[in-house]
Amino acid sequence: METGTTKILAENDQGIGWLTFNQPERRNAISLEMWQGIMRALDAFEGDPGVRVVVLRGAGDKAFTAGADISEFDAKRADAAAAEEYRKIPEAGRVRMTAFRKPLIAMIRGFCMGGGLGVAMRADLRVAASDAIFGIPAAHLGLAYAFESLRSLTDLVGPANAKEILFTARRLGADEALRIGLVNRVVEPDQLVSEVRELAQQIAGNAPLTVEASKATINELVKDESARDLDRIEALNRRCMDSQDYAEGRRAFKEKRKPEFVGR
Repeated sequence: METGTTKILAENDQGIGWLTFNQPERRNAISLEMWQGIMRALDAFEGDPGVRVVVLRGAGDKAFTAGADISEFDAKRADAAAAEEYRKIPEAGRVRMTAFRKPLIAMIRGFCMGGGLGVAMRADLRVAASDAIFGIPAAHLGLAYAFESLRSLTDLVGPANAKEILFTARRLGADEALRIGLVNRVVEPDQLVSEVRELAQQIAGNAPLTVEASKATINELVKDESARDLDRIEALNRRCMDSQDYAEGRRAFKEKRKPEFVGR
């Protein structure tokens, strides 16, 4: 699948889209070129009915992604005006990830720090290897963490844990990340790919319209009440009720067989 850069790899493997941050020499730090590739890949995955779920992963075994590629900062963030222009592309990429209609799974190996953790939190589910390391070092750098990323962090781990992570800027191991709700599962490194593949296949085998409606509804629930789009949720629910898949699900239940969903 074409992304416009060799630093973002995208492929469809039996209903699972694999999106790889491919800059291991920089701990898979994401450049502007890579953000554009990510958006192209997500557009392609969303438009492909054969893709039911997408997995985000880092190349190699050292890092998921370290966040922004700081090697670009001198040339592209030399002053406030340049920095403001620079931020537009990553922000568009993060918005695109949040709006992605299909399930996103972050498969985390090694370092997942700062902006890298921000990327992982844009996924719906996070599965980590036991050697994964998490943290937000903003307090060591004199930076403020973005509002939406803080909202995601607080939604996952609660205000008290979010404050400790930010105030101390310390690193968390995978077991602690699991205990506080930052990740969904922790497995041994040699089991990570098979565990994520099994999870993705389980999701891919279910009714796509139902999964999309569930994701959209939960995303609306965590918004402020005044910002919720309940009309959209009602429309998604009605689409499920009127779908071929709902009819197939009922038939399969009566016939005691596995349903074959088509996403319509």
